[in-house]
Amino acid sequence: MIRKAFVMEVYPDQHEEYEKRHNDIWPEMVKELKNHGAHNYSIFLDKETNQLFGYIEIEDEEKWKQMALTKINQKWWAFMEPVMKTNSDNSPVSKDLKEVFHLD
Repeated sequence: MIRKAFVMEVYPDQHEEYEKRHNDIWPEMVKELKNHGAHNYSIFLDKETNQLFGYIEIEDEEKWKQMALTKINQKWWAFMEPVMKTNSDNSPVSKDLKEVFHLD
């Protein structure tokens, strides 16, 4: 598995809504994530900075990149756009983090 970590930002007044939308994640979105090799996906919120820390394990980088092109992912991005910082295509503004330590 390939471990990936990234940071994003939720709007200060949208913490609860962001969490609610993920608690009610669409089954077809979950299915597509798994179809694209996603495992152990977690998102954490720092309420003081509004930063979201994401962690995911994927099977293959190329397979994972294809997730962004799916209709359901595009729909999810549009759904999440009102609650977080996004790019012009509605994708979350996201910064990948470099792994510097790991312990099994």
